[in-house]
Amino acid sequence: MTLHRPDTLDAVLALLANRGRVILAGGTDVYPGLRDASPPALMIDVSGVAGMRGITRAGSDWRIGAATTWTDVIRAKLPPLFDGLKQAAREVGSVQIQNTGTVAGNLCNASPAADGIPALMALDAEVELTGLQGVRRVPLTGFIQGIRKVDLAADELMTAILVADAPGCGAFRKLGARRYLVISIAMVGAVVQTDGGRILRARVAVGSCSPVARRLADLEAALAGASVSDVSGIVDDTVLGELTPIDDVRASAAYRMDAVRTLVRRTLLDTVENSDVA
Repeated sequence: MTLHRPDTLDAVLALLANRGRVILAGGTDVYPGLRDASPPALMIDVSGVAGMRGITRAGSDWRIGAATTWTDVIRAKLPPLFDGLKQAAREVGSVQIQNTGTVAGNLCNASPAADGIPALMALDAEVELTGLQGVRRVPLTGFIQGIRKVDLAADELMTAILVADAPGCGAFRKLGARRYLVISIAMVGAVVQTDGGRILRARVAVGSCSPVARRLADLEAALAGASVSDVSGIVDDTVLGELTPIDDVRASAAYRMDAVRTLVRRTLLDTVENSDVA
């Protein structure tokens, strides 16, 4: 195996044409995967590439570099819009993994239980993909296509996650068999904008209850214009048809559906309470 540590994006792109290459950033998913597989012919470590790490404001967008770690997210000074993403960041593995694991790695791994995905979906996040043919932006909801399947060409890599600046407050909740270092039974990310006790806009995404995380479009529509005091009743009355949970070693499908409704309700109420504090 050959390891390259380029320090420019152009140098990375020049290496992407090689067959059998693997992109390395934090390595928290890549290295465990090597225990049961042959090493790649070429590994490209992008952790030192200029401009790939950090969170900045770029025009009307917030730009999260692909190599930004979860600890970077936790420590960043961000508006309440990102509170849910910060809460999700604290749920990613252990502190050691948060110090090393990257936001892009969490997305490209495309696990149904990836903690960062529901929080970023609730933010209407897009991903920036850069390849030999140029740069394109893809909504995160379209980028994640299935279990371990993403819209990423062989000659592309993710260079950033983009979130449009907007009013609102975010929140995130996760249910697992224990408090830390656990794969979720269900998790919810939400962003809500309120005005005078009414919900102007709500965005809700659920993970671990379908092959990919899903936005709850029917619930979002039902919440638009509603009084914040009616949130619990609306959640109870709305069919969560986007979700298709399964039975597995962590929980039954029936338990997941019951639990996720409670999580959605509590997460939405968190956003309302936190927006009042903010």
